[in-house]
Amino acid sequence: MAMRTTASYDLFPDAPSERAMARARWLAREGRTADAESAYMRLLSSHPDLKVCWAEYFELLRASGRSAAALELAERARAHFGETGFALTLQGAALVELGRYPDALAALERAVEADPDLALVWHELGWAAYKLGDKNRALLALDRAFALEPHTETLKLRGRVLRDAGRYQAAEVAFEGAAQAAEHPEQRADAEREIAATRRYAFYSPRKPDDLGPGERWFADTGAVVLAPDAGPVPPGDATLVATFAEVAEDSGWQFGQVIAVDPSLPVWSDLAERLGAPLAGPDAFDPATSPLVVAVTANPADQTWSKLANAVQAEGAGLVFVLEHPAEGGGAGGAGGADVIGVLTDAGQRRMRAPNPAHALSEAQHPGARLAGRRLRRPS
Repeated sequence: MAMRTTASYDLFPDAPSERAMARARWLAREGRTADAESAYMRLLSSHPDLKVCWAEYFELLRASGRSAAALELAERARAHFGETGFALTLQGAALVELGRYPDALAALERAVEADPDLALVWHELGWAAYKLGDKNRALLALDRAFALEPHTETLKLRGRVLRDAGRYQAAEVAFEGAAQAAEHPEQRADAEREIAATRRYAFYSPRKPDDLGPGERWFADTGAVVLAPDAGPVPPGDATLVATFAEVAEDSGWQFGQVIAVDPSLPVWSDLAERLGAPLAGPDAFDPATSPLVVAVTANPADQTWSKLANAVQAEGAGLVFVLEHPAEGGGAGGAGGADVIGVLTDAGQRRMRAPNPAHALSEAQHPGARLAGRRLRRPS
């Protein structure tokens, strides 16, 4: 959840402060969190009235899961700015992340009283209502925020609220607006991922996201198929999972020109390559023109090799990715962390599933071969 800042805050008293802010933002986008935090702190020490710096530093802490530190920063803002709408909004937003919802709503309502024309407070009030499950209040608050100041983050949050309510077409419109209003490539890419996810959720209409099973939600969120989406007491062996995938590939008519193993030492990959009638090779031999199958134990976005191969499959629109283990709930969704076909759906990190039934699993995902992102799954002639 990214905090959106208002245009009125983007005022810099001098050129050095503007350059310092630009560097802090760059460090944050590069993932250099500690360096970005130091840059924001230095800028606040010399320009304590720069609200955009407070807001972005706050979001840096919130995005990294440091909710307590975000609340401490909000308290510092209150000490500096007093009982203003801006400072109270930061406090309320931090309390939401800490799960202190009654206190959060009280702070945000005081912020509305202090500054009812502040778009930021309505955005954060919408986020708080969304977290509490009050979709109607969330939409009303977000509409007010957008009317005061159009912003891509407000549109994205509005899209999520609408999607959770099962209003998929309206949600897609909101995400498309967010993509058009994006100021940075990262924002646009995030909005485009949300558009794709919303379209997959719409496959299940009129069912809402809360009505879907874990495997269905994983498919909707990531575009990946879970071969055995129901948890069970008996974990399958790797050989069983590989055999299941080979059956699905045969039934679907999929053909691959090569099997690329991120971890080639695993014996089951040789078995899989033999079943598919494709040569087994390491990452260095990857050739997207052959409709490759990239295989690994689990999706690992932190692994540069994995990310490079998974992204190449996605970019080329040819081949598939298959991993044996489904990440724990909330981990690895989307981007290079996803996979096209996943063997196991885990529960809290434990590998558990029932006996594989590939035909049932794929029908649950409404995703036989044609829906795997439009991939070319046959060897080129």
